[in-house]
Amino acid sequence: MIVELRCDRARPRQWMSRKTLRIGNRDVPLQLAWADGSCAAPAGLDALFELERMILRRGQRSGADRLGSPAQLGAPTGAADVVVDFTDAPRDPACTAGRYLRPRFNGAAGENAALAAILSGDLPVIEIVDDATGSVLDRGHPSAEMASGLSGGLDTVMARTMTLLAAVLSGRPRIVPQLADRTHGGTPRPPAAYVLRGIAWSIVREIYRLCCYAPHWHVGWRYSPKVNVWDTKDLSGPAWNVLQDPGNHFFADPFAISWRGRTFTFFEDLDHRVGKGIISAIEFDGSGPVGPVLPILEEPWHLSYPFLLEHDGQLWMIPESSTNNDVAIYRCVRFPDKWERHATLLSGVEIADVTITQHNGLYYIFGAWRDGTAGYSDMLAIYHSPDLMGPWTPHACNPVKIDRATTRPAGHFVRKDGQLWRPVQDCSESYGGALALAEILELTPETFRQEIRSHIRPGAMWPGRKLHTLNRCGDLELIDGARIQPKFRAWRG
Repeated sequence: MIVELRCDRARPRQWMSRKTLRIGNRDVPLQLAWADGSCAAPAGLDALFELERMILRRGQRSGADRLGSPAQLGAPTGAADVVVDFTDAPRDPACTAGRYLRPRFNGAAGENAALAAILSGDLPVIEIVDDATGSVLDRGHPSAEMASGLSGGLDTVMARTMTLLAAVLSGRPRIVPQLADRTHGGTPRPPAAYVLRGIAWSIVREIYRLCCYAPHWHVGWRYSPKVNVWDTKDLSGPAWNVLQDPGNHFFADPFAISWRGRTFTFFEDLDHRVGKGIISAIEFDGSGPVGPVLPILEEPWHLSYPFLLEHDGQLWMIPESSTNNDVAIYRCVRFPDKWERHATLLSGVEIADVTITQHNGLYYIFGAWRDGTAGYSDMLAIYHSPDLMGPWTPHACNPVKIDRATTRPAGHFVRKDGQLWRPVQDCSESYGGALALAEILELTPETFRQEIRSHIRPGAMWPGRKLHTLNRCGDLELIDGARIQPKFRAWRG
């Protein structure tokens, strides 16, 4: 199979330079063809991208950077089986390709449509459309957490467009989600004003980082025997307490478990001075935390999200180790402070916040998957196995969902009235900005369907600017969020 990217002759960009597209388990050749778009690019766009490259990215290249000229990039070398038209130009009547696909951005084709959405204050909903029938073959809404500036936004959008294309061309079944257009609906800013404002904000953020530890997460806890977030759908009830940290560390991703008569909360413990997380824990005695924070597990790579479960009479932990490109399971040798690596459940994958549930006789792994590009919070991958230790098989529709608002796991699954639910991170405004509660309506090795029933946002009842994780152990309820942590407090201590 040969896939041809039909691109605007006036806008050759770095993201177009890739020679292959990973489809399933093989690399499919890509070739470029050129057409004249009907709309000119905004004036001075490439100069603005270059300004962002020098200031925002400190000279690093981006997929939005200009890529030579069409004459230097060559012409198609063979008849294409699939044409993917990134322009807003009409289809070439001489095209003989068996499939003709066209990406749309908030319902419109061409780079200008993607730029208009970004300039309005958000990344667009991406659709892959069959040009012959007009049917939408897949749809996704990318996360902006890695999108720095206008060029970063465009780079992220095109990277996720290629992810969607690979999924469509794989031949695997697709679960096409219904996604509302979440753009702010404002008038697009002129590109120059948008870029200059973004650079000004980046300077403010740098000053903030000089003065404060950022991001600084903290764990909230309460004992709440009669009220829980799953029932109230908000943070009302007993007041939330903050687990105190030393200032130059942050605590996040709390998971609690009662084991052999003692209850401990495990969490990510990140030393800002090192920039790498370990897993730590602290005991709770029914009224609050007691004793010191204990370091529990450290590896050469970053660890976070210490998912805990009981299995075959033993206690297990699956911490996030996405920077090591694997999913490992650890066995508790001595509770709570001694763990040994037992097995690798998945290897060669960048998957975050692994959360496991049992459903209809199978184990299911849910995780936020990244294919090496764009954000970390917008793609859901599922794996299934008859046994916790595997082997694990990818879901037939992986990635089953590309949507920053309803994808990334945020804690243990729960069962309510016999129905399976999961908390998810709502990253539509920012990474870890809020929580949503999703009811699982269908889950098999070939299907998946969930429905968001409620959103939970930080507010007056929670001393934090974000809301990131939700877990419960008996009457102990746990959340986390971010706050401002001035560095002088740590210096003073």
